[in-house]
Amino acid sequence: MLKPLVETLVAPSVFRRTDDGLLFVAFPRAAFGTLIIPLAARAEPFTLTVHLGEKLDAQGRLDRQPPGTIRYRCVTQTVVAGETLCRLVIPPDARNTGPAAIRMPAAIGEVMPFRYAEIESAAELDHADIRQVAVHYPFDDDSSDFSCNDEVLNAVWDLCKYSIKATTFCGVYVDGDRERIPYEGDAYISQLGHYGVDQEYDFARYSTAYMISHPTWCTEWHLHSVMMAWMDYLYTGQVDALDPHYEALRAKTLIDFARADGLISVDPALRTPEMEARLEPHFASGIIKRDIRDVVDWPPGSFTNGGTGERDNHEMRPVNTVVNAFHAHALRLMARIAAVLGRNADQRLFAGQAERVMSAINATLFDTDRGVYIDGEGSQHASLHSSMFMLAFDLVPAARRPAVLAFVKSRGMACSVYGAQHLLDALYLNGEAEHALQLMTARHDRSWWNMILEGSTMTLEAWDWRYKNNLDWNHAWGAAPANIIPRYLLGVRPLEPGFAKVLIQPQPGSLVWARGRVPTNRGPIGIEIRNEPGLPFVLEVEIPPGMTARVGLPCGGPVGHGITLDGRPVPAEAEGSFLYIDGVSAGLHCMTVISVPPAGLEPVEADVG
Repeated sequence: MLKPLVETLVAPSVFRRTDDGLLFVAFPRAAFGTLIIPLAARAEPFTLTVHLGEKLDAQGRLDRQPPGTIRYRCVTQTVVAGETLCRLVIPPDARNTGPAAIRMPAAIGEVMPFRYAEIESAAELDHADIRQVAVHYPFDDDSSDFSCNDEVLNAVWDLCKYSIKATTFCGVYVDGDRERIPYEGDAYISQLGHYGVDQEYDFARYSTAYMISHPTWCTEWHLHSVMMAWMDYLYTGQVDALDPHYEALRAKTLIDFARADGLISVDPALRTPEMEARLEPHFASGIIKRDIRDVVDWPPGSFTNGGTGERDNHEMRPVNTVVNAFHAHALRLMARIAAVLGRNADQRLFAGQAERVMSAINATLFDTDRGVYIDGEGSQHASLHSSMFMLAFDLVPAARRPAVLAFVKSRGMACSVYGAQHLLDALYLNGEAEHALQLMTARHDRSWWNMILEGSTMTLEAWDWRYKNNLDWNHAWGAAPANIIPRYLLGVRPLEPGFAKVLIQPQPGSLVWARGRVPTNRGPIGIEIRNEPGLPFVLEVEIPPGMTARVGLPCGGPVGHGITLDGRPVPAEAEGSFLYIDGVSAGLHCMTVISVPPAGLEPVEADVG
């Protein structure tokens, strides 16, 4: 059950008088909220004028003409005679209070994101007691933690963790402040980030249910609903959110758009009468939007200099590789959902259809000469997206992975902040931790570091203003490292629903050390990694009660390596460049990669406490 939103009062970090007589106030971070201003009582009513915003100008003053949809508002408010404390009332904004927008609770009132304030006629104000009223969902800041030897990555973690917290201000995942509309693609990244930074699951569950019945127009966004529902079950172990939405989730796999080979297209021109008959009930109920259309990534020709967008020049064909990769992934997840609910016939149907789609993609949408996936049926172009989504969803045959990975790495960050989630998924799932680390710690203008340099304390909607001219500075779909760091760099992912069994497989790349605390529904998992060049790799873990772990340690290759657990050599299973030990029990453990495994090891008990 959702908890009420809370208000946190935040003290200023800076205040000063300006040359033109205003009181300038800065807070540590931007937040969605309003301002509380202490006043000296006056005998007559007077008008208070306050300027609020997210950005500074070149002179270090509040930017009153920021680019894009970076926020600035001038608020005037009548203060009644004798009043000594003013809570600023934010006027509604037509851009984010439309019919589809999530409204703020009346008890809290309207909010806006701001970090800076300039107050007119402020000579009598007691500036020390001014407070930013930050509105957000209840959040335990101590539930998670991360630090390492790379200060850029530490700053990126702090930026992304805070972004998840701050953007819960509506009580449902929304697309930042411009529209305040829940979008499934945005919400999936927020959901994973929320799981990575707080022991909180109801917020994501409510958001998933809301979007199942309030879908947006994007083809892939419909498919994200299945992904969100599965993640809810995987992280919580609770089935009660699956069964009530089963038929809607089935429709959102888009299986009813399939042609004979399993591939789908939402192009109305390709729909047969039989397909239209299958789809009409979904359109009529609103589970699938009638105007459903493919997105791939942020499109060209809208709000970008030069009109290039963030699709890496992806050619939008009616039968689209990215869309069908999502479709195959959703079918696999739907097969698992059906199995959990005991719908065995459906499980076989979805699993079989997933294999059919994967086979069709690999037969018709792969360029064997170049070793890449083309953008769609009839296309000659190969974008980053067509290959990275195939890798992220484990749809690439093993023999093809080296060539596909090489192509993906060659494209750099040729995707939006949304695409970055799936690019990093693809890299870590395919053993490219160092390339992923370099992307997360990059200092160019397509990086999280650039967001920090721009002056934002929440993740941006795009890498930079010039890549999306209407970007906002408070968009959690840009906060992928909030989940990528705990899930892959620290390596904590549920193997069994509700974390009955957990995978701990750290991938620190070239980091010398890293430590963190990862929340789970059974309590936090503590991780400490020592990865000094020339020394054995060491992992210390603290596993909460009621959980067992499969632990994988990077060794650069299994030959000539072994593992000690709490000082004892133990048998390890080699897989790729990792050595695994299974059945590690709750408690504090230290594991070390040794260079020469001892001979004649005897199996140990699974519960190696």
